[in-house]
Amino acid sequence: MIKPLLLAAGALALAAGAASSQDLSRPDSAFAPKPKSANWQNTVTRTERGHLIGNPEAETRLVEFISYTCPHCADFAARGEPALDVVLLGPGKLTVEVRPVIRNGLDLAVTLLANCGDPAQFKVRHRTLILAQADWLGKAYAAPKTQQAIWQRGDKAGRLNAASALGLTAMLAAKGQSKAELDACVTNDAAAQKLLQNDEADGTEFGVNSTPSFAMDGKLLAEVHSWDALYPLLRDRFTAKAD
Repeated sequence: MIKPLLLAAGALALAAGAASSQDLSRPDSAFAPKPKSANWQNTVTRTERGHLIGNPEAETRLVEFISYTCPHCADFAARGEPALDVVLLGPGKLTVEVRPVIRNGLDLAVTLLANCGDPAQFKVRHRTLILAQADWLGKAYAAPKTQQAIWQRGDKAGRLNAASALGLTAMLAAKGQSKAELDACVTNDAAAQKLLQNDEADGTEFGVNSTPSFAMDGKLLAEVHSWDALYPLLRDRFTAKAD
C-alpha cells in the first residue's frame, strides 16, 4: 500500500524547513510561478450538481464523486482533502468540485444537510459530517432493523428521523447553524429529488459506479478510487506543468 506521501512529506517539510527542490509532496516547493496568495481553498461556490472549491480560473479541474456512507470516501476526506488544500487549492493551481453520489436513504439525508445553508460554509458541513462517519454510521449499523428500514426509505419522515437519531443535526447545530434551518433542509422533497436527478446525470455522463471516483478536466479517471491512486496522477500532472 502506498504511503500517504503528500500528507506525510508535506508535514515533514513544513516542520523541517526543507530545501527548495520541486516535489508535489511538499507544500513549500514550486511547480510553477506562485500566484498571489488568495486562500483559494476557502473559496466555495454552489454549482448545478455540487460545490466548487478553489480558483475558478485554475487550469486543472478535479471532480470528486463521494458518498457520505462510503468508508473509502471518509478516508479520502481525511487524508487527501487537507493535502489538496495546502498544495494545490490554496495557491490556485487546482479547483475541486465535490459532487454527491446517492447510494441509499442515509446518503440522501446526510447530503441534504451538507448542502444546507451558505455555500461558503459547505466545507465545514461536509467535513464535519464525513469525518464523523465512523461514529454515526456505526450507530446506524447497530440500530434495530425496523429503524434502519425507516431510514432507507429516503422519504421526508425517514430523513428527519435519521438526522435526529444519528446526531447529524446536532453536529451541525453545534457549529452554530439553526436547527430549524437544518430540519427544513432535510425534509425538502424538491431538493431531495434534485439530488437524485443530479446523481443520475453524473452516472450517465461519467459512468460513475464506485466511490470515491474522480474526473480530471472532464474525463473520469479509470480505476482511481482512493488517495493513494489519485496522488501519483496529480504529482505527474503538476510536475509536468512545472517542467
